[in-house]
Amino acid sequence: MAAAMMQIRRIGLPRLFVHVSVLVIVLLWLFPTLGIFVSALRDKDQLAVSGWWTAFSTSKRTEVARLADATAQKQEGTLYVISGNVWEGATPRTIESFGTRIQEPAAYKAGDTADLGDGEQLQVNADGSYRYTKAAAFDGARGKRIYLTVSTPPEFTTDNYNTVLNSEGIGRSFINSLTVAIPATIIPILIAAFAAYALSWMHFPGRNFMIAMVVGLIVVPLQMSLIPLLRMYNEIGTIFGVPSKTYAGIWLAHTAFGMPLAIYLLRNYMVGLPREIIESARVDGASDFEIFVKIILPLSFPALASFAIFQFLWVWNDLLVAMVFLGTAKEQLVLTGHLNALLGSRGGNWEILTASAFITIIVPLIVFFALQRYLVRGLLAGSVKGG
Repeated sequence: MAAAMMQIRRIGLPRLFVHVSVLVIVLLWLFPTLGIFVSALRDKDQLAVSGWWTAFSTSKRTEVARLADATAQKQEGTLYVISGNVWEGATPRTIESFGTRIQEPAAYKAGDTADLGDGEQLQVNADGSYRYTKAAAFDGARGKRIYLTVSTPPEFTTDNYNTVLNSEGIGRSFINSLTVAIPATIIPILIAAFAAYALSWMHFPGRNFMIAMVVGLIVVPLQMSLIPLLRMYNEIGTIFGVPSKTYAGIWLAHTAFGMPLAIYLLRNYMVGLPREIIESARVDGASDFEIFVKIILPLSFPALASFAIFQFLWVWNDLLVAMVFLGTAKEQLVLTGHLNALLGSRGGNWEILTASAFITIIVPLIVFFALQRYLVRGLLAGSVKGG
């Protein structure tokens, strides 16, 4: 205890609080992701009756089965017997208990002989075999219904992913999302980098006003500018004879919506770079373009990477802009749109939905973990030193 208290004093309570808070946030983010991943690999029957946290343990559930009808009875002495196996034509499972009423589905343990009255006895074994006897002949066109408590071992499969990628058309939507997200991330970075350099190191009339305009555009809601932008885009397309639903249109739309934040982040970073490097390059005769390409861009990689994460995640998860500028045709539908359609058509098939959801988040996860070390450096840039 004393050693633990000394360790806490050495770290400091504020820093310890930060560490614990980060750990809690990571766990809160990790558990749902892990749940989606595990659920997407489970058998659909097990997924329907138990949560993902029970995936690695044997599950129990109640099933309904019917014994053979009266035509299968045989007479053995004074008894009439119906025998067989409840798993005929189905996957064998282990039976723990059985019952003949829904109110008591586990009234008898597997292997016990249940006295049902009127000379009827029923024995159901763990392997599914049964023996149903009666002092008089059986009658009725349907066999007796019984309830089984079944023990099922964990079962994992990749069939859910095969179904999603092949049968549900997610593969095509996956390619569509990549076609939208990659250019819509690269284009605003290229344009914003030039603008951020000009607003940081080039002096011209109205520079401060333009910086204020960029900051003001960040707070403009996307929904407010969506309809005017769409009308302008359609009018230009009509004039030049360009189809309205094209990838070029959605690239331009995402570029316009992401540009203010991109310029703001990159400008904050570039303005904090050492002035001496820029001035030395100008003394040596370097032009602004050479300074930008050979000095500013290499030094600004953390800021570029941090914005790339934001822009890619936003474009990849977007649904509204994609539906407006790209449409909802099957050959143009992005992943978020396809997943939204699955919620309506396959809302009860959790194995399909979880597999689709994990396929949707796997690319953002790869992008984030590949670039996350630059994220904090890029966001904090310019927060202390300004220009």
